[in-house]
Amino acid sequence: MKITQLSKKGLYVGAIIGIILFVLIGLLPSSFIGGVLGLKIASHIFGVPLGMAIMPRIIVGITMVLGVLITGTIFVMGLSFIGWLCGYVIEVLKDKKAEVKELATKEHKI
Repeated sequence: MKITQLSKKGLYVGAIIGIILFVLIGLLPSSFIGGVLGLKIASHIFGVPLGMAIMPRIIVGITMVLGVLITGTIFVMGLSFIGWLCGYVIEVLKDKKAEVKELATKEHKI
């Protein structure tokens, strides 16, 4: 499949919008959800009063970072795909319109 100029522009615009929306909407909730999951995992492994041990803190930190990375990937990749799809649809519609116009001029000449 050939990627043309309008599809690329749609991809880039979608990626930029995805990054902006992730920073505004998804960053804080994803770190909270990752932290809660980390606390649950650490409490299942080490028991309910976690205390001041280093391993539960590492687990919580890793899950917070993973939550942010996964959410950011979903935002950016999803909106990039939507932007690419919009650009591709516009290109297809332009090509169809040009083909119809070309066929109309050929029939008119005959």
